[in-house]
Amino acid sequence: MNYLITIIGPTAIGKTSLSIALAQHFGCEILSCDSRQFFKEMTIGTAVPNTDELATAKHHFIQNKSIFENYTVGDFEKEAIVKLDELFQKNNIQIMVGGSGLYVDAVLKGFDEFPAIENSIREKINIDFEVFGIDYLQQKLKELDADFYHKIELENPQTLQNPQRMKRFIEVCIGTGKPYSSFLNQKKNKRNFTPIIIGLEAEREIMYNRINQRVDGMIDTGLVKEAEELFAYKNLNALQTVGYRELFDYFEGTISLDFAKEEIKKNTRRFAKRQETWFKRTENAKWFDYLTDVSKIKAFINSELLK
Repeated sequence: MNYLITIIGPTAIGKTSLSIALAQHFGCEILSCDSRQFFKEMTIGTAVPNTDELATAKHHFIQNKSIFENYTVGDFEKEAIVKLDELFQKNNIQIMVGGSGLYVDAVLKGFDEFPAIENSIREKINIDFEVFGIDYLQQKLKELDADFYHKIELENPQTLQNPQRMKRFIEVCIGTGKPYSSFLNQKKNKRNFTPIIIGLEAEREIMYNRINQRVDGMIDTGLVKEAEELFAYKNLNALQTVGYRELFDYFEGTISLDFAKEEIKKNTRRFAKRQETWFKRTENAKWFDYLTDVSKIKAFINSELLK
């Protein structure tokens, strides 16, 4: 029997340190499913594990892609399952960690399959987007699949600003004549592992203070310089994320640096709240306070392994 220890929770809660402690204890490796940490050009703003942390336990899917590549959750699911099959040959216990709920779900439950769409439909949507912009895509999806639109608005609102994702939703609706949401969760994907899901949580005020301290640390270690080097590519999908967008506004002269810093903190807090909403729906997750001694978490995992 293979087991995938999966660590979930909001940003800055301590998932990385716990995953490393567990990897050392079980002698296994770590699969990252943080969609912001895939990109090698983004280090400080995505809180990539530092050199010592990466040396302490072997990580996969950390800075393995470029911001110039089109990398989807479907691509990640396929690559992650192949990697896990390889890792389980060495140890029947492996660890997955990350704050990207959609990517966690893709590995644990599988990615939904959609019918092929005619190129003419895709081309028409691309033209409409070039003419009318992202507002058009948002309104179109609201018309074609209102329930799905409101679900995104609640759980993952940054997706509404992602043209590639929005165009995909719309082309499925138009190409099939059915709501995009009707194709979700149609089948159970078989996995060769049993998940043991560990959630980390903290009181809202504590979590927000940790986020504020992390952002201050990012600024002190060079986030502004990192963002400035990426400013020329600000329209790429990978860079439509908290910590970079705000600094791009600063470089464009629309806001001050101090205001940008506060916006990063505010938007990161909002992001963490959305993560909480997403992860709290996770079935069979065992939640621990972020200060829980690792020994107690190990004891819980060991009890699950004996079932």
